[in-house]
Amino acid sequence: MKDNYLSTYMLELFASLKIPESFYDIIYHAVAFSCILVIAMLTYAIARYLVGAKLHILVKKTKQQWDDSLVQHGFFTRISHAIPAMLISKLASYFFASNSVAYYVTETIAFIYLVLTITGSANAVLNTIQSVYNRTKYATRIPIEGFVQVVKLLVAILAILLIVSKVMDESPAILLSGLGAITAILLLVFKDTILGFVAGINIIANRTIITGDWVEMPQYGANGYVRQVGLTTVKIQNFDKTISTIPTWAFMNDAVKNWRGMSESGGRRIKRTINLDIQSIRFCDDALLTKFADMPLLKDFVAENKDKGLTNVGFLRAYMLAFIKASPVINQDLTLLVRQLTPTETGMPIEMYCFSADIEWASYENIQADMTEHFLAILPEFKLRAFQRESDRPHTNE
Repeated sequence: MKDNYLSTYMLELFASLKIPESFYDIIYHAVAFSCILVIAMLTYAIARYLVGAKLHILVKKTKQQWDDSLVQHGFFTRISHAIPAMLISKLASYFFASNSVAYYVTETIAFIYLVLTITGSANAVLNTIQSVYNRTKYATRIPIEGFVQVVKLLVAILAILLIVSKVMDESPAILLSGLGAITAILLLVFKDTILGFVAGINIIANRTIITGDWVEMPQYGANGYVRQVGLTTVKIQNFDKTISTIPTWAFMNDAVKNWRGMSESGGRRIKRTINLDIQSIRFCDDALLTKFADMPLLKDFVAENKDKGLTNVGFLRAYMLAFIKASPVINQDLTLLVRQLTPTETGMPIEMYCFSADIEWASYENIQADMTEHFLAILPEFKLRAFQRESDRPHTNE
């Protein structure tokens, strides 16, 4: 029992109540611990009111966003615990002798309390940094989630190291010197973390993937947009709204198809083939040439090629190319061509190759479908038929 006002008062009280001396220490320590707990709780309530409630009002009045993020992530609430934690340490030296078990236990509890408070506050600051950064234009190009998680991990390891050293009453340097013996175990436990960290650096340096990219990884059943690039995992929201979680290191070791180039180019490729019935291919007679000359898209082409003995397929290709070049929904700065592929048992393939100006999925599909349907519908004007296996309907094209 340490000589202080409380011990003096309690000794007088014990004597007046004729309490046996063997119970003095037990009662004193129980009362001392209770006093410390009550004082700490009252201090925390006052600190939370001043640092939390009052400070929140001041934060709301500012135009800055970073302080709002600090409130959102609970920084001020967490840092409020630092005051009672430090107070407990001071009260331990007042109520207990420095060489007593009670002092050691109370001091250790106060130290652990303070370390956990600082760790939680540091995580709140890191979350705030990430939140503020994610609102900038650089967030999608250079995600920092992985680095933030690495710093959080280092903070957690440091906190554990300090707590263990305090409990064991050893210097942190001594504990660090013993880590070499368990390096293999640490590497095994944190294998994914280490691989993810290295992969994260490579991903950012090479811009392999960034938030918002459309990627395909069939081996993992992933086909959708990257939502988060983390330290150990990358989250992809598939087009069916499911979420695929893939190890970060997999993006360095496995094949991944990234459609970012398509998005940045301003065009989405249309590559559709129409198979023509070979039996419908013929040379153009005067009647066909006259008919083609009346088509605005073929007028100039007919004038330049009417004496070259072209087939109706040649004029169809010219019409398709002119139609694509005149279309406002096609990106005219990218490759435009209509080509003939090698004839097969399913007819002669005519392929249109171009890029839609709208890369949004639904719009792209409509553009692609409209063009294909138009070219199929225009075939009879060229006395051509699309190849089709036998059906119950006779051919209407002659």
